[in-house]
Amino acid sequence: MILLCILLLLAAMPAPAGAPENPATVSQQMSTAERLNRPGWWPRKGTFARDDYVGPAQCTACHKSLADTQKNSAMARTSSPASESPNLIAAEAKPFTLGAFTYKIQPSFGSIANSVSVGGASISEPLGWAFGSDKVGQTYVFEKDGRFFESAFSYFTALHGFDGTPGLNLLPSQDSLQENLRKGAGRPLTNELARGCFGCHNTAAETGGKFDREHLIPNVTCEACHGPGANHVALQRSGLEAGGGLIFNPKHLSPIESVDFCGSCHRTWWDVMLTEEVGVSTILAAPYRLVKSRCWGNGDARLTCVACHNPHEPLVHDPAAYDQRCLNCHTLKAVSQTANQHPGTSCPVGVNQCVTCHMPKYEVPDMHYRFTDHMIRIVKTDAAFPN
Repeated sequence: MILLCILLLLAAMPAPAGAPENPATVSQQMSTAERLNRPGWWPRKGTFARDDYVGPAQCTACHKSLADTQKNSAMARTSSPASESPNLIAAEAKPFTLGAFTYKIQPSFGSIANSVSVGGASISEPLGWAFGSDKVGQTYVFEKDGRFFESAFSYFTALHGFDGTPGLNLLPSQDSLQENLRKGAGRPLTNELARGCFGCHNTAAETGGKFDREHLIPNVTCEACHGPGANHVALQRSGLEAGGGLIFNPKHLSPIESVDFCGSCHRTWWDVMLTEEVGVSTILAAPYRLVKSRCWGNGDARLTCVACHNPHEPLVHDPAAYDQRCLNCHTLKAVSQTANQHPGTSCPVGVNQCVTCHMPKYEVPDMHYRFTDHMIRIVKTDAAFPN
């Protein structure tokens, strides 16, 4: 609990000028690292044995309707072998240039490789995994000499093609030609980052306290959120009613726990604060932005991630589909009196497509996509992005 004490101490300190305002629930929220150190299940928990997991096919046997819709969601398409990526397959033998480097995707002994050239020299690295759905794009990861690397290029759906992976500099340096080639191939990932990539894009990537990429379950499947299901399946098959208690159900979490639960991959308030990250890139951490909303207050079940987004279904893109969620808290008409159940006043502009005004979209540099800001607020014209 030492980390929690430090976090609470930091939360009690006055924020520096221009710093993000602390949510009222900050003392009850946690970083993902601390959640993972607590007993019981939490997404990305790596202490359970691989045999404790049964895979999505076993879950589908009893939960077919949920499985049928979940498999069409973006979470069910977050990971694949690079050799199966349609984007890479379509790019085979079609060179493209980014910065000073020329790339060519080509088959290699049953897999797929990336050939990078600069200054008349070239190297080739086999690409192992493709991470990301086609909503925004894909980034590729490969392994070399026991280390994992992130490819220097990524596929972006908006471009229908490749561009530099965000955060990477594709300009040559004064280093040796070999160093520049390695730079053009990709950047090394720390063990922590590699585990995070595999853990958030797959299920059971870490088991028995060890990273096990050979036996992971591709994509975010049932057990990524509900925890290992072997005991649950065994008791359900035996007809014992206790089987239901042997699987984790996130619907029983408090609002604060629920948002932190999704934040285990999408980043909690503390996850962002501990990195001291500011600016528009924090929009990618939807749980962090959400709890900064005035609506959040002391934690309202009507404002958790799952209150608007069903994790078993594809993301709904129609803005009007979220209107009723807003009206669950806000009064419909100006003459209506606010109450405990409807503490929010009515909007003087309208009650249709609320999110288009109160949850604006911003483009994150180098991402080629406009992301919705989950910090719900009255947005002032030409206002700077609020940290």
